[in-house]
Amino acid sequence: MQLREQFIAVRQLTEAICAPLSVEDHVPQPVTFVSPPKWHLAHSTWFFEQMILRQHHPAFEVYDVMYGYMFNSYYNFVGERTERVARGNLTRPTVAEVIAYRRHVDAMMLELLSDTLQNQALIDLVTLGLNHEQQHQELLLTDIKYILGLQPTMPKYQPEARYEMDHNREAGWLAMPEGIYEIGFGGDEFCFDNERARHKVYLQAYEINRALVTNGEYLEFVQAGGYERFELWLDEGWAWVKETKARHPLYWHPVGEAWHQYTLAGLRELDSNAILCHVNYYEAQAFATWKGMRLPTEAEWEAAQAQFPWGERWEWTQSAYLPYPGFQIAPGAVGEYNGKFMVNQMVLRGASVATSPGHARATYRNFFHPHLQWQFSGIRLAK
Repeated sequence: MQLREQFIAVRQLTEAICAPLSVEDHVPQPVTFVSPPKWHLAHSTWFFEQMILRQHHPAFEVYDVMYGYMFNSYYNFVGERTERVARGNLTRPTVAEVIAYRRHVDAMMLELLSDTLQNQALIDLVTLGLNHEQQHQELLLTDIKYILGLQPTMPKYQPEARYEMDHNREAGWLAMPEGIYEIGFGGDEFCFDNERARHKVYLQAYEINRALVTNGEYLEFVQAGGYERFELWLDEGWAWVKETKARHPLYWHPVGEAWHQYTLAGLRELDSNAILCHVNYYEAQAFATWKGMRLPTEAEWEAAQAQFPWGERWEWTQSAYLPYPGFQIAPGAVGEYNGKFMVNQMVLRGASVATSPGHARATYRNFFHPHLQWQFSGIRLAK
């Protein structure tokens, strides 16, 4: 697919994700880590305007001088911005005005993206912008679920959605021998800078499960009092349990004598055989400890990933998010993309059912703070 066609497809998918929403659904920000859908629509557009059109379009003019302040996320090189916690306070511009902004920027971008485009620096920036928007497409789905899941009526985003209903395709343990393995991205295609450079790691012999933990397996942990046994939890995890009074994964609800789960298709009875999702690192670690096992490191995961199915859930690892050997932060605003977040976060590997088509890679390093549950995150055990 040509870059111009890729641009059109990615931009259309973002708006398709928002299509089932009402205008009112585009605005709320119930917690700091969730961004309103309207903000995602605008920010992903701002990225192309700020990072590409400003430097490369000969007739560039700022669409609205305030949009740079309102829709910048964390790029200090670019300037001041709305605080993250205040994104939901932005009732203006309206959703219609944000869509008009997208149309304006799209038209200017398409003027640049001719089939004969040879400027490699521009091609690389556009490719980064498309991958950036694909990241926001997944965030859109998870933020939409959080926004709707807090409603007393627990509305359906899409009645036919099946994001939470997939089952494991394989079972059993994969034995990996002791040895030296290579991990990290080593090709010429696109990857994020935190995936480089490819390097060797030494691993002791280990086993990793071909299947992800299911709802039924985790329910046993809940019913066994797993959230009441401090000895299973890391100290910070136990503090999180006490502070939040957590007793089960996000979106689980006891209804009568049966457990239910809020899904993007509405509230449904919990499927014991479906793959678990929406647990944080603390919960994943405590469950693994309860089972007498552990989480894999990201190097163990990548060394073994070709031999088991993955892509249904982001999988917590026990690896802190740190730079690979030889990692360099790029100069300017683009360099703020990954490197400055390499502190107090844990790595997740794989992809999820909410990941955009074509966006998953075996070397992809996702990362979140250990208390966050709202992504489609799950557990693969190791020993």
